[in-house]
Amino acid sequence: MPQMAPLNWLSLMIYFITIFMLANSLNFYSFIYSPNKPLSLKSSTIKTNWKWL
Repeated sequence: MPQMAPLNWLSLMIYFITIFMLANSLNFYSFIYSPNKPLSLKSSTIKTNWKWL
């Protein structure tokens, strides 16, 4: 029945879009972000030697 073919295309499109979105979301949320730990105050202070001071 040729008139029933669009239903097959619609279901395939929904299936592939679902798989695509699932793969993208798994790829996005599988990345683990590790923020840099703050350094101690002694190592983070930079001494500047200005010539006019």
